[in-house]
Amino acid sequence: MSLVDFLTTHTFRQMVIGCALIGALAGAMGCFVYLRKRTLMSDVIGHSATTGVMVAFLTGALVLGIDGRSLWLLVVGSVLTGTIAAVLADRIAERTRVGIDAAMAIMLALFFGTGMILLRVIERSTIRGRGGLKDYFFGNASLLTTGDVTTIVTLAVLIGALLLVFYRPLALHTFDPLAAEVSGVRSRIASPLLLVGVSVAVVVGVKSVGLILMVALAAIPPATARQLTRHLHTMVVLAAATGAFGAVLGSYLSVALGKVPTGPVIVLVLTAMLVLSLLFAPRRSVLARAVNRRGLKQEAVA
Repeated sequence: MSLVDFLTTHTFRQMVIGCALIGALAGAMGCFVYLRKRTLMSDVIGHSATTGVMVAFLTGALVLGIDGRSLWLLVVGSVLTGTIAAVLADRIAERTRVGIDAAMAIMLALFFGTGMILLRVIERSTIRGRGGLKDYFFGNASLLTTGDVTTIVTLAVLIGALLLVFYRPLALHTFDPLAAEVSGVRSRIASPLLLVGVSVAVVVGVKSVGLILMVALAAIPPATARQLTRHLHTMVVLAAATGAFGAVLGSYLSVALGKVPTGPVIVLVLTAMLVLSLLFAPRRSVLARAVNRRGLKQEAVA
């Protein structure tokens, strides 16, 4: 399939819009956890969302009597479990001798394992609409409906507005929590805002990229952008653009190559972009540092 056909076909155009917004949202919000060296928290949220997806599906199908695969329902369930897992990991690290990395690993394993058990229970049941739940692990952007894209657009606008309004408090809290407190930015407000924003950014890609690989969209674009700039506002814009471009190109390649899961292809595209930035970024790349070292040696000899 040609790129023109891909962009002009209604179904694939929905994929482009949805994937671009998901990539931009995850890339922008991922900058804050990346700079705090808490990128693993995105992984915890993504894997913990497995339980949220299954509980949301059961709630929709058995309690509310609606389609359990509604993206709104899945996002709400995933954000709840992802936020709970992240908060529990922080509390365990604060109040026990367990390190934050170990606490996050515990929460990741606990919620992911619970989700897998629920998935097996659902698969063996007779609940309507249970087919295709496994696609949420690695993603399939072709599953996006008009309603899903509308949901993604709405959430992207809300989180984008949140980022614009609270950019300064989030930036202060990211770089220096103590200075933020002195400036009147309460961590009790900034931390939940950041956590909710990252949670939504990670779980909104449940259908297109998949639960397991969404962490890549919250980690790789910020890492790529960090190679190109020293300023947070520029980094956020570059990470959003990188995430959007990688998600769109990856979704196109997944269609062009045949029945290939969207998530893994997007991750490969983003990884290739990261490698290029590591090699050729103007100031922080491997080549730039090698040239600088060579220049310093020549000056020392002279």
